[in-house]
Amino acid sequence: MTTRPPSRGGAGRKGSGAGATKRPGRGPGPAGKSSFGAKSAFGGKRPFRNAKDPDRERTGPRTSALDAAQRAASMRGEADKRAPWRPGDAPDPQAEQRDQQELPSRIRSPRPQKPEATPEDAPRRARAPRAETAAPVEGPTRREQRAAASATLASGVQTLVVEEDEAEMRIDRFLTTRFPQLPFTRVQSIVRKGELRVDGRRAKPNDRLLPGMSVRVPPLKLDAVGERPRSPQRDATDADFIRSLILYEDAEMMILNKPFGLAVQGGSGTVRHVDGLLESLAGADGQKPRLVHRLDKDTAGCLIVAKTRLAAATLAKSFRSRSARKVYWALTAGVPRVPQGRISTYLAKEEPTDADARMRVAQHGDDGAAHALTYYAMVDNAAQKLSWLSLKPVTGRTHQLRAHAAHIGHPIVGDPKYFSIENWELPGGIQNRLHLLARRIVIPHPRTGKPVDVTAPLPPHMAQSWNLLGFDASRYDPIVEAPEA
Repeated sequence: MTTRPPSRGGAGRKGSGAGATKRPGRGPGPAGKSSFGAKSAFGGKRPFRNAKDPDRERTGPRTSALDAAQRAASMRGEADKRAPWRPGDAPDPQAEQRDQQELPSRIRSPRPQKPEATPEDAPRRARAPRAETAAPVEGPTRREQRAAASATLASGVQTLVVEEDEAEMRIDRFLTTRFPQLPFTRVQSIVRKGELRVDGRRAKPNDRLLPGMSVRVPPLKLDAVGERPRSPQRDATDADFIRSLILYEDAEMMILNKPFGLAVQGGSGTVRHVDGLLESLAGADGQKPRLVHRLDKDTAGCLIVAKTRLAAATLAKSFRSRSARKVYWALTAGVPRVPQGRISTYLAKEEPTDADARMRVAQHGDDGAAHALTYYAMVDNAAQKLSWLSLKPVTGRTHQLRAHAAHIGHPIVGDPKYFSIENWELPGGIQNRLHLLARRIVIPHPRTGKPVDVTAPLPPHMAQSWNLLGFDASRYDPIVEAPEA
């Protein structure tokens, strides 16, 4: 005689009886048979109902989470407590307190009193009320941070943490921002020698920083420099001068018409510069407009300044991705044999330790050599002696246009570094000043992304030369048709 396997919910099994739970969707099929399939996932036949008691529901697994909790409570003598995870039960504050007293002291943690639950919306598990959010504490202003950093310069090694609004900053600019009295040449020196570490590693001056990075600054032996008291009258004068240079301005940026002879940043023996003049436009929090790029001291024309840290980062990305378009005008000696062309070389400093060293044409692979690309077009010439060249730099290397003009044999008039034509006399009426102008710049706006197109007028000495040579500044500039890469 064949016998059936015993039902998993038979008598004597734990979990059977009135307290057993019924699985949903497992009712009897036709002719009193189970609605389960013939085989289980493990290869054997699935259990059927008890044949002696067909109305008895299948009890499910031997144990459940509820059974386990009840057994654990009974072992602690707490079987009368509220069963956890059972909906509809209200929490018992006294039971919670007894639980806390019985826990070992090494794992005991204060538990906030749970709110009373109502029968309508009793939660499955009472949640502790959240602590009220503390009011934000105002930190030091940017000016106070710079002052604190300056005060600790000579105290020894210190570690600076890059903030969110300093993301994507170059290391050298990060240091000059934190330590305004530190010369830029000194910044480049400590980075080049490996004295400065970023997250424990050596870095290059043009490496970019990310929020949260730690910058280790070595001890710097500098003379104590007290905070120079600013005169309201001087600030007003500097602010008026800067505003007189504005060619374009909005809430995020402004474009200045930098005059000839005014340095962009401070250096050895340089007291008056654009970066220092921008201090007069600083807000109440100490934040001032920031330089986005640089021009040589004797180069006039368009200079972009960002009003916010976010705008500065966005505009800097436009320059790195070559989304900005720049056009320069220059007066050069001689007339190029090819009126329109492309200059592609590698440039490197003759003296790597000198920040303002002369650039030389190098070979690919030379130490410090970087690729430089410039397009040029001759707009007009005067008696085959002087040329009006329009230049479009694709890359942005130091002294790139001046070095490239000298490389093709047509140096820029008035250039003290790269003009090397022997027995060349300056035409009468033309001043011996660098004739190089950042004529036009087109760059995506940091907020809207729409192009901002600004043109700078000729500086006084170049306007005088244009008049003497009969050049028309409104003449068509063929450089606009040059490639962008």
